[in-house]
Amino acid sequence: MIGRLNHVAIAVPDLEKATETYRDVLGARVSQPQPEPDHGVTVVFVDLGNTKVELLHPLGEASPIANFLRNNPSGGIHHVCYEVEDIIAARDRLKAQGARVLGDGEPKIGAHGKPVLFLHPKDFMGTLVELEQV
Repeated sequence: MIGRLNHVAIAVPDLEKATETYRDVLGARVSQPQPEPDHGVTVVFVDLGNTKVELLHPLGEASPIANFLRNNPSGGIHHVCYEVEDIIAARDRLKAQGARVLGDGEPKIGAHGKPVLFLHPKDFMGTLVELEQV
């Protein structure tokens, strides 16, 4: 059902510093910061060719990333994102098997402009999972 790993998302307390680290220290290609107000974050994508790292920084105090950083002040891995061909079929299959879909269960448009859903970390070994339709 799941396809390739689309990205690993890392919550960062300082987006500029994290961007510089990936670009200047590690030599990666990085995007410009992209505000995503519907998700309460600003993102920078680190292009690794075969996948991406998504740097997440809170966009306001109500952001779920702000809460994550309160509990993890140095930042850390927030979620992993896997690609699926049909997000509705994937959601329905997962729900039938007992997995919990976060929010209202309906896909939202993610930072890549494609439908996404998040799955409860307690159902996936403590890891928040994002599914993105490709």
